[in-house]
Amino acid sequence: MSSANDKTNVMRLLEGAKIPFVRHSFDPEAPNGMEIARMLGQDPTRVFKTLVTMGKEQVGRPRGHYVFVIPVCAELDLKKAAAAVGEKSIEMLKSRDLLGLTGYVHGGCSPIGMKKPFRTTVDETVSLFDSILFSGGRRGEMVEVAVEGLRRLVPFGIADVTRS
Repeated sequence: MSSANDKTNVMRLLEGAKIPFVRHSFDPEAPNGMEIARMLGQDPTRVFKTLVTMGKEQVGRPRGHYVFVIPVCAELDLKKAAAAVGEKSIEMLKSRDLLGLTGYVHGGCSPIGMKKPFRTTVDETVSLFDSILFSGGRRGEMVEVAVEGLRRLVPFGIADVTRS
């Protein structure tokens, strides 16, 4: 089990902002978010994953990066996501580019504590819950945070961005 000495940056940021959270540790070899939700005994609609995307390259404009936080049981709808951020189209960031851009590895990406702030959109289902679980910034760690607590650290929009 984890000790207080191995807190992640996400946990330190939450503590620094005096935002209460519950730490949930699990086997970092878990194959996917649905399995993580099962391991933690949580409803998969309340366990969220963090996805990083990029907008289409346009002449004279740098490629924008966007973060989407969606339930682990859902898939990101790229058309809905692009519309939510005002892009013609977006694509998923390649795993190999994730660490350099965000400071996180695949499977440990959190909306809190990225190297720089990106426009963030959370799926509209977040409004069904007072708190949600998402990556604690390392494989094997999740944090449960009140939705308004997350908003204090990461301003976000809410939109329907998943496939039905």
